Amino acid sequence: MNPFTRWRRSISLALCLALPACSSLPTLAPDMARHGGPTVQLDGPDGPLSPQRSKAILDRLKASGDDTDIFTLHLAFEEAIVGSPLTAGNKAELLQDGPSTYKAMVAAIEAARDHINLETFILEDDEVGQRFAQALIAKQRTGVQVNVIHDSVGTLNTPRAFFSELTAAGINVLEFNPVNPLTAKAGWDVNQRDHRKLLVVDGRMAFLGGVNISSVYSGGSFSQPSKKRPDGALPWRDTHLQLEGPVVTELQKLFIETWEKQQGKPLAPRNYFPEPQQKGNEVVRAVGSSPDDPYSLIYVTLISALRSAQTEIWLTNAYFVPDPQLLAALKEAAARGVDVKLILPSSTDSWLVLHAGRAYYSELLKAGVKLYERRDALLHVKSAVIDGVWSTVGSTNLDWRSFLHNQEVNAVILGTGFGEKMRRAFIADLQNSDSVSLDQWRRRPLGVRGKELLGRLWEYWL
Repeated sequence: MNPFTRWRRSISLALCLALPACSSLPTLAPDMARHGGPTVQLDGPDGPLSPQRSKAILDRLKASGDDTDIFTLHLAFEEAIVGSPLTAGNKAELLQDGPSTYKAMVAAIEAARDHINLETFILEDDEVGQRFAQALIAKQRTGVQVNVIHDSVGTLNTPRAFFSELTAAGINVLEFNPVNPLTAKAGWDVNQRDHRKLLVVDGRMAFLGGVNISSVYSGGSFSQPSKKRPDGALPWRDTHLQLEGPVVTELQKLFIETWEKQQGKPLAPRNYFPEPQQKGNEVVRAVGSSPDDPYSLIYVTLISALRSAQTEIWLTNAYFVPDPQLLAALKEAAARGVDVKLILPSSTDSWLVLHAGRAYYSELLKAGVKLYERRDALLHVKSAVIDGVWSTVGSTNLDWRSFLHNQEVNAVILGTGFGEKMRRAFIADLQNSDSVSLDQWRRRPLGVRGKELLGRLWEYWL
């Protein structure tokens, strides 16, 4: 038996035994990621790299940064529990906000030659949605097969005619967990949602992150930070990734797995898994999570990374409603001298989630965690950079819904090169945020405290 397989089974069993119910988060023993494990092996364009080559790459990444347990302890745990390979030879580009993200995504769609796989939570029938729809229809008419998965709740307000136009053009459209029980499939659970935002083009390029397909992203959040959109709403601040290289194969697997689980009609024969190519020097792992899994893979690897941090934990997140274990990991990191900073929204499209998260501010501030709220924009980012070497961007919020009830997808990127890009993005947001002090927070009105209490009562379902 492969040593990783044996170790993965042991950890999986331990985590499953720690689950009091099927819809609970796993409890990680404090030293679970401290037992090491087999040597981490990387995959390249031609398959698994030798142990010597894998070690050389990881040693180079480790030497480029400060001392951290990310490379010595966390990675072996991450690989054993997640299962997807850590891949070398990738190119990763950080995309900020809607305009730059849409420009890159539409360009990739227009350049497609074989197939386009799109999985999204929100796909609106507005200017941006029509831009994507027409680009997809145009490619389908040239013979490129287009397959679309959209979440039923996320597209509840999108007219059925919008999707009918796609299917009339030959595009395969699959509704994830229809809210109508009459059209539901076996195993239907209306609370399970597909929150992923994933685009795979020709099996060679992929996009993922927090950006949905909607005109709320029409304006950037940095260029005119004090100006609202014409409709009076704040600009949305978000982050996405453009990826090329071997990691795209793993993201393609996630899309096809969802398609098959949702019983979509057989996909048209296409070259969904072309031979991987070297596209850059980034080391990347795709991490997908589903309510069908025994536990959230993204949650487990995040907790391990937080516990391995030695210098800094910088988190930016739109919906922060921590469970006890996440809360403890942040407080314990601050107690051991780690610079723990969280940038959270000052306004949101879900006031109940906002106040549920704020209910934890006092406890975090007392523990030495530094809190900031992003102003002049509606923050929708889901990202983290730990010790400057472990970065993640994806669709996962730091709340019960993402960890228990949603399908999510993140990418983990190693090294100080990409880590520095993440740090610069964090600092830019920090400069557009207001610090929250404990004294200030203690003086908040009773009405605000009441909203926090209400949010706490519903936090599991938000």
